[in-house]
Amino acid sequence: MTVLIQAQELLAMRESGVPVRLLDVRWRLDRPDGRRDFESGHLPGAVFVDLETQLAGHGAPTDGRHPLPDRTSLQESARSWGLDDGDTVVVYDDLGGMSAARAWWLLRHHGVSDVRILDGALAAWRDAGLPLETGPSAPPRGTIALMTGDTDDVLHIDDAAALASSGVLLDARAGERYAGDVEPVDPRAGHIPGAVSAPTAGNLAADGRFRTPEELRERFASLGAGQGAPVGVYCGSGVTAAHTVAALAVAGIDARLFPGSWSAWSNHPDRPVAIGAMP
Repeated sequence: MTVLIQAQELLAMRESGVPVRLLDVRWRLDRPDGRRDFESGHLPGAVFVDLETQLAGHGAPTDGRHPLPDRTSLQESARSWGLDDGDTVVVYDDLGGMSAARAWWLLRHHGVSDVRILDGALAAWRDAGLPLETGPSAPPRGTIALMTGDTDDVLHIDDAAALASSGVLLDARAGERYAGDVEPVDPRAGHIPGAVSAPTAGNLAADGRFRTPEELRERFASLGAGQGAPVGVYCGSGVTAAHTVAALAVAGIDARLFPGSWSAWSNHPDRPVAIGAMP
């Protein structure tokens, strides 16, 4: 599986005439609407993707803060982005790929075979001296037909509970949230009992690009992943966990995503909570 694309590789692909659809997924927990940032400067031809409304559905608190959108809703969004069947899709953000990975995971989940994350995000394009454009975008409507979501790459809440004891369940949140020292948004602090702390930031090198496959394999091996046991990932609400699923894929390790993540688990008062730095 090809997960990443470099800025110069993307430029060469576009200059050769290969149809590439660029999706700008600017989003942060403290600034969820990235449209203004998009309009102030984005890759030429890119389309803004609203994570809150287009890459997430709506449900009860027990479903988590960013439940998966249904196929029909996501397909309508994908067509509004100009996507057609067979397109190469490149997603990016200004956060090291941590929000763009949600689009990468969702599109692959629904059968889009060639989706890549711009390695190094927007900064990599800028650092290469490549141009940006400003203002809104209005692409021609696409005709893509998404497949029903692949159930093999999703963990439900009972699956996550079981995997924490029978396999490797990685918690992609910051270490202090895992330990329960702080909890800024969800009802309870702590982590799923048996889960291993694996902060998403550890997937990236100092330059904001993904670590090499060898480095990532070493990282995940130290956490117990990559030794044949099934692997799952969760975070706060299923957004940055997709980045760790992507990093695992770069390392050649298959993993499943728990979309509800801690925001769902912590809204179930009957679910146990672990506190501290150990599983």
